[in-house]
Amino acid sequence: MTTATQKVQEYKDGLKTKAEEMILNGFPEKIVKLNELLEMPLFSALELGNVHQKLNIPIPDPVLVNSNSDHGAAGKKRKCENEVNDVGTKVMALTSGPVPCNAKMTELIGIVKPHIKELLADSNLLKMWVSFMIPKIEDGNNFGVSIQEDTLAEIQSVESEAAAFFDQISRYYVSRAKIISKVAKYPHIADYRRSVQELDEKEYLSLWLVLNEVRNRYSTLHDIVTKNIDKIKKPRSTNSVSLY
Repeated sequence: MTTATQKVQEYKDGLKTKAEEMILNGFPEKIVKLNELLEMPLFSALELGNVHQKLNIPIPDPVLVNSNSDHGAAGKKRKCENEVNDVGTKVMALTSGPVPCNAKMTELIGIVKPHIKELLADSNLLKMWVSFMIPKIEDGNNFGVSIQEDTLAEIQSVESEAAAFFDQISRYYVSRAKIISKVAKYPHIADYRRSVQELDEKEYLSLWLVLNEVRNRYSTLHDIVTKNIDKIKKPRSTNSVSLY
């Protein structure tokens, strides 16, 4: 065997050992840890109203338009209304300072993201472990192989879902920034301000749900692999049946 081949074989053997240890001991520990995290007041008792954060965008005073003639005043008023409705306020800079991210939501995201990353890494490791166990293609006696393939499909589904959780978080920040830009442009419209609060509440519930789903995925993977671990490791029987 060449040096490169030996290193690849060592990598495969080490991966198999690590994956089995993770399934038997690592997953149960993570499930317990996630259950404890979900029972913390931060996720179990936090009121939706407590995730709101005041925007650093003041509501401007009403604009009064004066004119010597009623006709001129009416014309200017209509012109002013059209400008407000069609254009809004040109935002070159916020005189009150920057609008920060929601501190509470940023804290919660900082707690949830590492668990998503771990699920992504663990499912990838588990996927490779099952892939290395699949024997060469042969005719007949494929029952154990089909179990491996079904398990592999479930692991790949979990991996894709974990990656989607990251996309969900990035979309939250983009959506919030767009609404806040509307608040800055139309500071007198209360609905835009309320939309920011509703978005923060929605993201809080989404993070709670994501953490539950991460726990559930660990539980599902642990259950399906431990129930079928013998067939996953040895998909085909080594016992030969005599023809006579």
